Amino acid sequence: MGSSGVEVGALADDRPLLGRTSTAERVADILRSRIAEGFFQPGTRLSEDSIGGALGVSRNTLREAFRLLTHERLLVHELNRGVFVRVLAVEDVEDIYRIRRLIECAVVRGLGEPPFALDGLDAAVTDGERAARKKEWKGVATANIHFHHELVALAGSPRTDELMRSVLAELRLAFHLVADPRLLHESYLVRNRQIVEVLRTGDKAAGEHLLDVYFDDSRNQLVEVYARRIEADGQSNGHSG
Repeated sequence: MGSSGVEVGALADDRPLLGRTSTAERVADILRSRIAEGFFQPGTRLSEDSIGGALGVSRNTLREAFRLLTHERLLVHELNRGVFVRVLAVEDVEDIYRIRRLIECAVVRGLGEPPFALDGLDAAVTDGERAARKKEWKGVATANIHFHHELVALAGSPRTDELMRSVLAELRLAFHLVADPRLLHESYLVRNRQIVEVLRTGDKAAGEHLLDVYFDDSRNQLVEVYARRIEADGQSNGHSG
């Protein structure tokens, strides 16, 4: 689906994030964020020379970062071809939703006594509503991802936060291949707001129920749309070959 090309130039803006010690983990953090934001689309080949030059890191450091992200299932190494942003299978999308349901519903169920710290959740919903008014549907998708990050953060567990960063970045790979992001994300703004307001009342059981139904509907919708896109891409590649 093409090479990384001109988009790697934006990585130079991320160079200050590396600080004085350019570690593979920090490089992986930057690339993970850029993949999640859609700078590198699924199927894109990542150029060691271009990315290493943009970030000012050694080839060995970059290869270690690639290895870390391959372990997280965001990248895939193809022998004699290079490293590519992974294209998810439909089964991957279904599995991601299973993991999300297990973790996010458990977080809501395990909340302590109200009131809960909902400022981050509220801000994410507000950002999504603002983006929707401007018809910036990619921004709506980003705000939705932030909403789920903030929801998991309520658990106060750095390990769970780290796991969900990887899971939600992987989910974003599926979002990038959907032709109509408005159809995919707009209706969930209202649901996000409902979850915040229910949790504001302290009703964890109702919040978990809303989230459970949310995951059923979101998974079914995304799997249907994504399967059509993967099938269409497969037919296109078959005809062009």
